[in-house]
Amino acid sequence: MPVLICSSEHTQLQRNEEVRCSNHDKTHTLVLSSDGMLSEQWATASAHCSKTRLVKELEDHHIVQVACGDQHAMALSRGGELFTWGQNAHGQLGVSRQTALIPKPQLVERLKGIPLAQIAAGGAHNVAVSLSGAVYSWGKNDFGQLGLGDTRDRGCPSYVKALEHWKTVFVSCGADHTAVLSKEGLVCTFGAGGSGQLGHNSTQNELVPRLVAELWGARVSQIACGRQHTLVYVPSLDKVFSFGSDEEGHLEDKRKPNQLIPLPIDSPVNTGKSHQENNTSQKVIEITAGGNRSIVLCKKNKNSCLNGIATLKDEDVDAWISSSSTQDWESLKKNIGLIFSSEACINGSFLAKRDKHFKTSKEVSGVDMAEVQHFYEKVSKVPKVFGEVLKGILKLQPSLSSSPISPENFRVYLILPFLLQGEFNTSYALRRVAQTITKLQPHNLRTLECLWSNLETSFFKQLVILYQRVSQMILSDFLKDVRRWLGSLYHLDPRQTVTLQMLQILYQVNSRTGTRVKENNFYVPEVKEIICMCHFVDIRGTALWMLSRYPCIFDIQGKIMIPLIVATMKLWRFPVKRQCLLQDIWTHLNKASTQQFKNLLQEMPL
Repeated sequence: MPVLICSSEHTQLQRNEEVRCSNHDKTHTLVLSSDGMLSEQWATASAHCSKTRLVKELEDHHIVQVACGDQHAMALSRGGELFTWGQNAHGQLGVSRQTALIPKPQLVERLKGIPLAQIAAGGAHNVAVSLSGAVYSWGKNDFGQLGLGDTRDRGCPSYVKALEHWKTVFVSCGADHTAVLSKEGLVCTFGAGGSGQLGHNSTQNELVPRLVAELWGARVSQIACGRQHTLVYVPSLDKVFSFGSDEEGHLEDKRKPNQLIPLPIDSPVNTGKSHQENNTSQKVIEITAGGNRSIVLCKKNKNSCLNGIATLKDEDVDAWISSSSTQDWESLKKNIGLIFSSEACINGSFLAKRDKHFKTSKEVSGVDMAEVQHFYEKVSKVPKVFGEVLKGILKLQPSLSSSPISPENFRVYLILPFLLQGEFNTSYALRRVAQTITKLQPHNLRTLECLWSNLETSFFKQLVILYQRVSQMILSDFLKDVRRWLGSLYHLDPRQTVTLQMLQILYQVNSRTGTRVKENNFYVPEVKEIICMCHFVDIRGTALWMLSRYPCIFDIQGKIMIPLIVATMKLWRFPVKRQCLLQDIWTHLNKASTQQFKNLLQEMPL
């Protein structure tokens, strides 16, 4: 049975339901409609009145999740964009600004391209988890609630390295503490522990995530944090456990004010009194902890379908293909455009099966390249569908992340070339991908090179052939222009060489990994004609001069010819008189610059 967890700090949109999300004192409430429209309400001096406004800045974004902190709010769109607004004294908006208050939603650029699965807000800090379990935190950190090993506030989302490969599937935030749930049902907590809300049998703060040992082996399915307490649900026992502050009786239990370890709460759920009704099993499907209250909701078993960011599913592709000529095409076209114009949606698609994508790192992409290839083969047979995919990609390309913060950001660079295999109408898009890749910072490019080196040989070879083919087309067009006097041997635009630069990078990766792909796959035959054209001219500044930066594109004969041609352009002409041979030689040598000694010597008797 799918399980839904919501709290005042975190709410996901359930299909056909309106969702409300409030801060701890109920003075600010977000209202999310089933069609993704977002409104916000503020309580007025009169307890029975409130002001409501539509969040117009987000009306063009289908919102699927919302979260409220004490004085700030977050909203996640179906297109994978995260927006924040409100107080920013501790950097809780994640927008790298020192502005104390930002009243209108701002895009969190730092998380652009990360396929987020869930967001959660604490008092003045936030945590987000990706579809592959990567955790990011930012904002207030005076108790270590960001899990980064210190107490320094963060104005931008930071990757929680300590949770790498933890397989995080859910996060929840209290006022100053955080709880994390793994796919295996393990729970770890960090941040403020003064009320026992971390469950470690102490009141110490924790600066890095720490496993709740008392829950070892229990296989928890739900977690929820109140301001200073935490709830967990263990389905095998059908019990809700709690730990933390009980000053206002929110745990519905008579126990110590600060419960330091997880103990089952006294409720009809845990006593078994309300589990059977008309012989129909009732289970806990939702636990909610917000402010100083806890709620355990029991209902008859039924599926609960949650919305998240748009990602590609097999049934979607089949629907696109079968409905490309029906009245539903317009709505399907919007869905195609949404996915393929979003870096986050593409990065969240084609994930490796059997949880392998949870191992995503600088060495493992988490992408099932066979699925990418299979998708291309299906949609390329339906030009109408493939045309919309291509439109989405072209719309996305100018905004591709140039400063990735996570290995998940690099998936788009692996996926896009394999969606652009067609010989027609795709060379421009491939060139744009190459331009973005070659502009990456050296350390980011090294990460991508590492991912390339770990591709299966067949996919790596296919990538090489793709860029070799586009390079051929570009140089072929260049030669046509030169022959028609429309172009010049002395003008090869950098945009025309970017795919050659890509080939050279791939060649270096290939060399480091044991030459998996034969060198002739990198050769570009058109350079032979350019060599012939430049044979009797000074090649400095010519196309050949620029092409010599990419030696992988020359065959053996070309590699031999280039140095010879260059050498003839760099002769050190040495005029001497026969009767003063030694004196003239010495005079020229004495006056020569260091650079001249690199050139070939040509004696010129007078």
